[in-house]
Amino acid sequence: MSLKYLLDTNIISDPLRPQPNPTVLANLQTHQQEIAIASVVWHELWFGCLRLPLSRRRTAVEIYLQNVVSSIPILAYDEWAAHWHAAERARLNAQGKPPPFADGQIAAVAAVNHLVLVTLNLSDYANFQGVKLTDWS
Repeated sequence: MSLKYLLDTNIISDPLRPQPNPTVLANLQTHQQEIAIASVVWHELWFGCLRLPLSRRRTAVEIYLQNVVSSIPILAYDEWAAHWHAAERARLNAQGKPPPFADGQIAAVAAVNHLVLVTLNLSDYANFQGVKLTDWS
């Protein structure tokens, strides 16, 4: 199978919630051979983990990242994504709608790799052109 979906941080971290969304879990299972994350999402996941105090919770997150998430392809924010991101930032800034930087990077990785961006926050990405979005909740 080939890659079809790029997961936002809120999707890949949903299984760690006290009550994960069963629809998100089912979609993760169904599409496990078609998913990837951006290197920016990998950063956000580890940053969130490393901010936690040493605890059972942090250990559980570390195990999830090392044993589950690390097996998912991680796509780089490369020169093509950087160019796409710069063009979209310039366009949106000219419209008075400056996008959050990390969201722009994630959108760029999805766009240049022709992947559907899966997120629980469609509005975070609505202003980006050329990004296909879906919500698995």
